[in-house]
Amino acid sequence: MPRHRDERIDEAVLTAVSALLREDGYAALTMEAIATRAGTTKPAIRRRWPSRQHLVIAAMARDRVGVAEIDTGCLRCDIAGHLEALRLGLDDPAMRRVLPGLLADLADDPQLRQEFLEVVWAPRRQACLAVLRKAEQRNDVRLDDVDLVLDLFAGPIFLRGLFRHTPSGPEFSERVTQAVLAGVGRADLHCVHSAADPRAASH
Repeated sequence: MPRHRDERIDEAVLTAVSALLREDGYAALTMEAIATRAGTTKPAIRRRWPSRQHLVIAAMARDRVGVAEIDTGCLRCDIAGHLEALRLGLDDPAMRRVLPGLLADLADDPQLRQEFLEVVWAPRRQACLAVLRKAEQRNDVRLDDVDLVLDLFAGPIFLRGLFRHTPSGPEFSERVTQAVLAGVGRADLHCVHSAADPRAASH
């Protein structure tokens, strides 16, 4: 009979990966360090995940850093809140010290890249898409090309978070929101909630 997978080991390993990424970064992450921190063995880890990259993606998918659940009914507030959550997530060492190296690895592995898009990136887009669809029903926005609109929102945040060529703060999320909505939203929309802090907007 096949042995049941011990979920306690899974959790310990992913917790170890998240902690080590924050402490040492992506380039320094090793299977030896993960096994030691998790209190298990390298063979036990490799039976569950085929590579270090798969482990990192699994940990990122579990932690959902930068994913927010925001629905205030105010389009500007909700989008700015989602973008601010993304900005803060990209500033978290769990993403800041991981993405540059991980993205380089994804470029040469289409299957791994697809997994990253599905389990790490898609939840962020889906959360923002839900807000846009509700706004579309209220006639607050037109979505002729929803993927383009999502990219217009996330692109500036991601670019600055990845390259850090110029500083950004909560006001940048607001400026990006206003700039994009000027092209796809109603010009008379007014913000009725403060969205600078996504945690406040979600309550």
